[in-house]
Amino acid sequence: MNTALIVIDVQESFRHRPFFTEKDLPAYLAAQNALIEGAVALGLPVIRVLHSDGPEVVDNPFAQASGQVRALEGLTPFEPAATFIKHRHSALVGTGLDVWLTRHGVGRLIISGIRTEQCCETTTRHASDLGWTVDYVTEATLTWDMTQPDGSTLSAADIKLRTGTVLQGRFCTLCSVEQALHRAKEAV
Repeated sequence: MNTALIVIDVQESFRHRPFFTEKDLPAYLAAQNALIEGAVALGLPVIRVLHSDGPEVVDNPFAQASGQVRALEGLTPFEPAATFIKHRHSALVGTGLDVWLTRHGVGRLIISGIRTEQCCETTTRHASDLGWTVDYVTEATLTWDMTQPDGSTLSAADIKLRTGTVLQGRFCTLCSVEQALHRAKEAV
């Protein structure tokens, strides 16, 4: 089964959000970069997905006019097999990614990127519902603490745990970087 690595929203835009912190960034980048480098070494297509929305003005970091809809500093450079710009949470809505994957015979997706519980989770659920086998690499996703409706803080670690809990066995297989690469290699 052909496998593709999807790198979702790993872009400078997030540095300009008030919740951004570098606390978990080094560990995330180490895992994300190892996943990209491993996929490239295996000859897997690596797909770059970037998010752009809101008003197309310079002071909106998610507008292309801002110059921030570009690879996050620290991300290992790679030549994407394809690049898609999305305007919704799922990388499969209105981008043509689904068509590209189908045309290239991709049956398994490795999901990574930013944010764990938002675009990565949504794309995972959507891809599974459309019939793709999905490996979700939690350590190669990044998120930040969030404020819950009662005002208390939900930590990024708890968000990752919750995301893995609701996805595992229903929409994906949770994998480490090494497991995802091994599964991709075995599927060839």
